[in-house]
Amino acid sequence: MTQNPTDTRVAAVVVLAAGGGTRMKSSTSKLLHKVCGQSMLSYAVSAAESLDPEHLVVVVGHAREQVLQHLADIAPEVTTAVQEEQKGTGHAVECGVRDLGDLTGEVVVTYGDVPMLTGETLRGLVDAHRAASAAITVLTAQVPNPTGYGRIIREGDRVSRIVEQKDATPEEAAVTEINSGIYVFDAEVLRHGLANLDTDNAQGELYLTDVITVANREGKLVGAHVIEDLWQTEGVNDRVQLARMNAEMNRRVVEKWMRAGVTVQDPASTWIEQGCDLARDVTILPNTQLQGATSIATGATIGPDTTLRDVEVGEGATIIRTHGELAVVGASATVGPWAQLRPGAQVNSGAQATGFIAVRNATVGSGATIAPLSYIGADVEDGSALQPGAILIDNQTIHVNAQQPGQEAEDNQ
Repeated sequence: MTQNPTDTRVAAVVVLAAGGGTRMKSSTSKLLHKVCGQSMLSYAVSAAESLDPEHLVVVVGHAREQVLQHLADIAPEVTTAVQEEQKGTGHAVECGVRDLGDLTGEVVVTYGDVPMLTGETLRGLVDAHRAASAAITVLTAQVPNPTGYGRIIREGDRVSRIVEQKDATPEEAAVTEINSGIYVFDAEVLRHGLANLDTDNAQGELYLTDVITVANREGKLVGAHVIEDLWQTEGVNDRVQLARMNAEMNRRVVEKWMRAGVTVQDPASTWIEQGCDLARDVTILPNTQLQGATSIATGATIGPDTTLRDVEVGEGATIIRTHGELAVVGASATVGPWAQLRPGAQVNSGAQATGFIAVRNATVGSGATIAPLSYIGADVEDGSALQPGAILIDNQTIHVNAQQPGQEAEDNQ
């Protein structure tokens, strides 16, 4: 298939997502565990979509009911293929392309558990593949400790083969250029290579890497595209790796917002998920978590010790030591310390809701003041001032006076 050099579209992307993920020790599919607020699989699908493939196939197997439901929610246009038995990466790709007919062009293979991989990197891989007129191009990286990875064995600029850890000689195991498991194949080369795989290896599996051996044997060019960002080749297999991945992704997200004009007083204790949106001159104080689709307008100050999920915050608002979810805080409003904004809460512009209060499915009007120890379960009119201990339910206000020191003793005299 003749390609325009500026056209990144490929014939197919196959995302391998059938593994058991046993080291995660979870009843939830490994691929649905979240990094920075989004499932690992969602990152893989997003990166694949950047290539505008004619076919985007996710190969599922373990916990596939969960994975299929998740895909229906996030990417209903994606095609799925089932790998009933785990017979290796070569078998998984074979399952992925089996129903796609006689593809012509390029087939990209990626994994569902490499959340840092970006669409930009995949486009660079395809560009390198086309520039070299290669039959196969492998995404590789140089890593200080390559243990566990397949090693890239070269003959000059050509990749002669990829050796898995368990099959490597001591000399091969010392190689530090590793296989990410991400490839671009000419469709015909892939089809022919898959047909010639066997299980003559330590794992007794069909290795996708052996397609490279077949291609080299037939004199076809196998190249490599080396990237410097090692995190983009990093997979997640257990909770320790998941925590490391979350920390690194969050570090990058926080740094992105700081470079965009947000003040983050303590990046180490600040967590901002991918779906959040922050304006310039927002200030984030320590121990703050911004989750979901939270949006913060210019000049607002959030924290310390605050968690907001799907909360909209207006210009110049201040939110201190607060937990909020599915709520709205208007411009110049003040919430907290020690406030809870439950779903449906709305604190309008200039209002103050401070000191051990909760607002649920109710609107605090503009300029209103909610004193400490109050529960607001019904709307408060603009400019109202509720005294301490107010309970507002079903449009009725019940005021509970706090007992003053010494009052009980006086009453008993």
